[in-house]
Amino acid sequence: MFSLLTGLLCFCALGCGQLTNRQADDGKRYICRAIPLTGDASCPVTLLPELNAGGQEEELRNTVMQLRETILQQKETISKQIGTINELTTKLSLCASATTDRKYDKGGTWGKDKQNTMGDVPGDPNETIDNLGKTMQGLKDRLENLEQQQMRANISGASFPSELRDLLQQRLGELEKQLLKKVSTLEAEKSMLSNATAAYRLKTESTLNALVERINELEKGGGDFISPEQFKLSLPQRTNYLYGRITKSLPEMYAFTLCMWIKSSASPGIGTPFSYGVPGQANEIVLIEWGNNPIELLINDKVAQLPLDVRDGRWHHICISWTTRDGQWEAYQDGEKLGAGDNLAAWHPIKPGGVIILGQEQDVVGGRFDAGQAFVGELSQVNIWDRVLKPVEIQSMANCTSYVPGNVVSWLASNVEVFGRGAFKRPLEICQERLPNA
Repeated sequence: MFSLLTGLLCFCALGCGQLTNRQADDGKRYICRAIPLTGDASCPVTLLPELNAGGQEEELRNTVMQLRETILQQKETISKQIGTINELTTKLSLCASATTDRKYDKGGTWGKDKQNTMGDVPGDPNETIDNLGKTMQGLKDRLENLEQQQMRANISGASFPSELRDLLQQRLGELEKQLLKKVSTLEAEKSMLSNATAAYRLKTESTLNALVERINELEKGGGDFISPEQFKLSLPQRTNYLYGRITKSLPEMYAFTLCMWIKSSASPGIGTPFSYGVPGQANEIVLIEWGNNPIELLINDKVAQLPLDVRDGRWHHICISWTTRDGQWEAYQDGEKLGAGDNLAAWHPIKPGGVIILGQEQDVVGGRFDAGQAFVGELSQVNIWDRVLKPVEIQSMANCTSYVPGNVVSWLASNVEVFGRGAFKRPLEICQERLPNA
């Protein structure tokens, strides 16, 4: 610019010199300007101060130094922003790693004793989302500061690299996507944790309700019995009016296990120790031995013969399990499995809302008994479960190791009603005395 200004001044000085008939050079410089044709023909000039080359160089040098300082400041700011981006990337990676560890942890919850590997990210999902949002807002503010600094640099003549700005915007966009993905993951984990908590609460309430019901039954007492389940139902005669009735009914079931202690010496056949009838089907579940036939299990009027023999006048522990899947059944006597089969009322669910009768076979629900099919003997600890018991569970009850009440029907004095003169509820012998080798 200085050279251009000098050339322009020289050109004007030479032109004015020619108009003034080559006026002698007095060492000064002049500026020419246009005048009208009717004006003064003399060349008016404006005297410029002498230019100091050394001062101008100093001024240019100061300008260059200011620009250099501005560029260095911009580079330092860019370095800080790159460091911040790298730090955030590291924290996001650590956060993802910590989330994976929590997901496959045994407890499936936020462990209290697990080390927090991401310094400023709390263990609570809500606080994590809030802090990540604040971090994202801080990055956006920093980017706005960079853009404002770029505008100021453009005004002062400095240039901010557009490539770096685009790179920062691109990186910020990627981080924002990662943050949104992380927030979605945390929300999903929070929802799963809430569902698991609700399911656990329902299970706990169900268990507590069953326990309260059991305590209430125990509080009712069993009269003169040692405990509410230590009694037996005695049906000494083959009539159509002696029987016991369980006050509870069955729910809809797709599998069950029926266990009892039984003692009989009746002949021919012990009769019907157990029957369950529902409206429209009096033989929904029946256990019967009549005449010289073996003990039979009826489900929905379908029959399977069981290899059980209990007509020796001694106590025996029997269990029958069944599942609707392929109609599979198993029969146990004194803890030993003696038989199994399938295709017994396959895929038929046990209907709910019926009547359980001990000692009689129902021709209609709750009545029309036949004396020829009546049970003669003693029954005790008749329990029903809505699942197939494991062999070890059956063995432990048969050898007096443990006693497990049924979760659908349990043997309690308050649950059994006795009908007919001659039928009694009496104290039960201790378990060891009921064993076959006692």
